[in-house]
Amino acid sequence: MHAQDYRLSLVHHRLETEIGREQARKAPDRWRLMRLKKLKLAIKDRLHRLTGATG
Repeated sequence: MHAQDYRLSLVHHRLETEIGREQARKAPDRWRLMRLKKLKLAIKDRLHRLTGATG
């Protein structure tokens, strides 16, 4: 695993954690959740492109 892949994996994991925290709140901020999820998806897409994964 390259350094950039590793860093993106860490960011992806942190975003998953933040999404979970926000969803666990009594009144989750829908806009924040949307931004976090979009960013997580963008990181995931970039990881797939870097690793050459398909599908």
